[in-house]
Amino acid sequence: MRDKNILITGGAGFIGSNFVEYFLNTYTQTKIIILDKLTYAGELSNLSEHQTNPNYYFEKGDICDKSKLEEVFNKHKITDIIHFAAESHVDNSINKPDEFINTNVVGTFNLLEIAKRNWLEQPHKIKAGFESCRFLHISTDEVYGTLGKTGLFTETTAYAPNSPYSASKASSDFLVRSYFHTYGLNVVTTNCSNNYGPKQHDEKLIPTIIRKAINNENIPIYGDGQNIRDWLYVVDHCKGIDLAFQNGKAGETYNIGGKNERNNLYIANIICEILDELVPKDKPYKDQITFVSDRPGHDFRYAIDASKIENELGWKADENFESGIKKTINWYLKKYKAI
Repeated sequence: MRDKNILITGGAGFIGSNFVEYFLNTYTQTKIIILDKLTYAGELSNLSEHQTNPNYYFEKGDICDKSKLEEVFNKHKITDIIHFAAESHVDNSINKPDEFINTNVVGTFNLLEIAKRNWLEQPHKIKAGFESCRFLHISTDEVYGTLGKTGLFTETTAYAPNSPYSASKASSDFLVRSYFHTYGLNVVTTNCSNNYGPKQHDEKLIPTIIRKAINNENIPIYGDGQNIRDWLYVVDHCKGIDLAFQNGKAGETYNIGGKNERNNLYIANIICEILDELVPKDKPYKDQITFVSDRPGHDFRYAIDASKIENELGWKADENFESGIKKTINWYLKKYKAI
């Protein structure tokens, strides 16, 4: 890999911190600069093992702060951006949509603008030259809306976001697209299915089920639990992101999915069954499953066709859901000091 100074936004979050670990272990000579606001969903402890790595730099900052972005670009001579930073919890977007618009839309616009100015309008500032400076945008399958019982999302599926979160991500996707078609910025977008694995915030479904179960609390499941997601182990996602960053075609979108469709009730039941084996108690954990009022506008089903990234870039998922969930449960049991 050529000399790079890669800005990774949101690198202290769930997917971002897993990607930092994967990237530093894979490319030992590449400099990465983490920019993270360290909101409730971003924890510096997710990056603690990299503190002594000479290729790791951390900057606390908000992508909505233009002056901070200028400072980071000038200080580190940024050659590429891998953009994870986002507000991502659908329930929170329903209650406080303004934060999602600011971070996901305005923040992405700020990054695109500074990249355009530094790489296209002033290419002499960076010896790499603007053609090789890449903006990789990490997005979600939720921009496509919802599926019925059949069908898959492809890169050509029409956007139909149904929550403030997915609408804000759809908006950011369109901004990224426009900077390629209007200004010639070297952009690639990835849209992923539901991630799971180590370091995910406690508010998400799988950590919530594990935490509630071992604390002898009710395990809340929306509606009848039949809503379906395509589950993707986070390290498999990181490998796909890396391939898109290294080899993806400028202006293209790549969908990354695990081919692991499971409904929420199945997720809860399989976690409970594994916990029965690992940390048994006097009654089954699934007795704690409780159905609660459904989320407003709750999409029924997501499922991704990942054949484009498989065929063009050679990506494949190494984990199926059953292998990945066991690794995930063991990680959280250690975190919660249950084993």
